[in-house]
Amino acid sequence: MANRTVKDAKSIHGTNPQYLIEKIIRTRIYDSKYWKEECFALSAELLVDKAMELRFIGGVYGGNIKSTPFLCLTLKMLQIQPEKDIIIEFIRNEEYKYVRALGAFYMRLVGSSLDIYKYLEPLLADWRKLRRQKRDGQFDIIHMDEFVDELLREERTFDVILPRIQKRYVLEENNELEAKVSALDDDFEEGMETSDEEEESQPADKSLIRERSPLREVKEKDRHRGRDRERGKERHRDRDRERVKERHGDRDRERRKERHRDRDRERGKERNRY
Repeated sequence: MANRTVKDAKSIHGTNPQYLIEKIIRTRIYDSKYWKEECFALSAELLVDKAMELRFIGGVYGGNIKSTPFLCLTLKMLQIQPEKDIIIEFIRNEEYKYVRALGAFYMRLVGSSLDIYKYLEPLLADWRKLRRQKRDGQFDIIHMDEFVDELLREERTFDVILPRIQKRYVLEENNELEAKVSALDDDFEEGMETSDEEEESQPADKSLIRERSPLREVKEKDRHRGRDRERGKERHRDRDRERVKERHGDRDRERRKERHRDRDRERGKERNRY
């Protein structure tokens, strides 16, 4: 079979499954020692054993673009196209975290939007650490939920372009997928209940918690801002009143001056008559 896709393989996203990985990276994988020695004539049954030997995830690395065993096995899965049940078992495997990561990555490449959300979202509750080999060859630590979140949100992972998937809300509106419930909701409710119990048993601590609460500080700041705004408005109103009074005062003075001028004119006219 060499590097050819199995004869009875189904087209994925309208193309040969192996073509989901770009040609230049496929070529590097075909030339890698791991591919030639470990992936040659690998069947779906033997693939599980190889996946259990994984010790890190990653794509390509180094200046001459070497491929990781994780990416080699991904391409092998695209080549032999194992049954969907096998992939689901990979994803549900709780003992071997790198087997789970491999199954999740493969499902993201070949699965439908519905299957991707259905099988990958539960993994967001898996917080185990994974070693990841970066492009420069160095290793860092990423958690399983971060890796899955990247698969659901990003357009490219491990230098592989991820096929586009439908937005979750579209599937919800079509009643194909239930509304997402955050795993933190239960923790939040438990935290609220625990907090209420603590407040009842320790009323003294309640004031301390409130004093230190960031939310309380924000509310206090909002109150101060509101008071400052009201005071500013009141000052503006006072100024406006003063200006109105000044205008009225000026008008009254002008009127009095005008009356005095009229009287002086009348008196002058009377003097001139005599």
